[in-house]
Amino acid sequence: MSKTYYPVIGLEIHAELNTVSKMFCSCKNDPDEERQNVNICPICMAHPGTLPVANKKAIESVIKVGLAVGADIADFTEFDRKNYFYPDIPKGYQISQYKYPIVSGGTLNGFGITRVHLEEDTGLSKHDRGNFTLVDYNRAGVPLMELVTEPVIHSAKDAADFAKELQLLLRTLGVSEANLEKGEMRVEPNISVSDTEGVFGTKVEVKNLNSFRSVEKAIEYELARMIALHEAGRGDEIVQETRGWDEAKQTTFSQRSKENAHDYRYFPDPDLPKMKLHSAFAIDEMKSALSELPWNKRTRYATAFGIKEQDTELYVSDPALAAYFESVVEGKDAAFAQLASNYLSSDVIGIMKKDADAALPKKDQFIELIAMVSNGEVTSRGAKDILAVILKDQAASPKQIAEKEGLLQQNSEDSLKPIIEQVIAENEKTAADYKAGKEVALQALLGMVMKATKGSANPAMTTNLLKALLK
Repeated sequence: MSKTYYPVIGLEIHAELNTVSKMFCSCKNDPDEERQNVNICPICMAHPGTLPVANKKAIESVIKVGLAVGADIADFTEFDRKNYFYPDIPKGYQISQYKYPIVSGGTLNGFGITRVHLEEDTGLSKHDRGNFTLVDYNRAGVPLMELVTEPVIHSAKDAADFAKELQLLLRTLGVSEANLEKGEMRVEPNISVSDTEGVFGTKVEVKNLNSFRSVEKAIEYELARMIALHEAGRGDEIVQETRGWDEAKQTTFSQRSKENAHDYRYFPDPDLPKMKLHSAFAIDEMKSALSELPWNKRTRYATAFGIKEQDTELYVSDPALAAYFESVVEGKDAAFAQLASNYLSSDVIGIMKKDADAALPKKDQFIELIAMVSNGEVTSRGAKDILAVILKDQAASPKQIAEKEGLLQQNSEDSLKPIIEQVIAENEKTAADYKAGKEVALQALLGMVMKATKGSANPAMTTNLLKALLK
């Protein structure tokens, strides 16, 4: 009989900060630079006699993250040298933080955070050049934030969701674009399995994950691999190591044994001063000046507008669209907001995805259209036709379009009755099917009437007239 196994997952997440310059020099921080080794200087290339100077904006960015997650901001902090040799580290060590991180504690998405610290990124090794490797040092020295969670995550989905929420937070605060596909955000899960609750198993760390889907899949694979080994009585084959992720095969593979902190021989960097952050930064003012945080915006949208959860997520992840939505519904009631959100999140976004020339209509245009739908002046079908026009013509009036195209809702029985009689006459079999008890036939006839009226027929009135005429 199979045992019960308890997965334990902790995350190490690196995010490049979008400062103008690198962490310890004035070289440009440009993740989109395609030329190799142009954003480099004697400092980030570790020439003898050069001295680093800390980037205050990068420190401020990490403090913002700490404040947002309700963490403790250190008063005293310092930078350390993390010693290891690799070709993409010009110094032979990485400037990082060990004992005194900038941020300690806090929670995000319901999971505890151990620390958030600041370091410099490495260069980028290029292994696709034949039988040798080249190194691009443009990235070397870019400010890199590292967030470490408590080992309190127990599923692959929760781990991926945490990473998504962190990406959203970083973008909301404006401190990082955090694009995984560009390597601006790297998620490295530490995974273990135990057959005893509360006891940690041997952990492995998985690297080379460039999407949230890969994060989830890699964790699922590792958990299944570890459990299978335990079930086969080979649990001792699980060793502390770093593993890579093969996207094509959807499997992990062993890379190297995992180093411990003492292997890096950390010691304080003598070239950088100790820092007293509470003296150097106005922490309370920074906290009050934070952008509206994603979880606060979710609560406000649910309370103020009552819109669908998926619509709220759309606005939380797209500040520009959220600003547009809020400008449209300002001073309106919840019913108007819900109607506007339905059209904006489905119809407007749908058209814009298909048509590169389409753009958000002017606020006044959209307000006028939603008011017309709300007042029963146009049907949903008519509104969609009007939207298609105003998304490409910001001078067009929804009212005038409706009048010109005959889209104003017909609420007159006298005008609708002849159209309905003609539809029935031209579709005798469908009419007979309805009389024989097939309710779906009524919907077919309704659709024909709507088509004949370009969607302008009042649906409720049309349905009642159809029923009356088909008795």
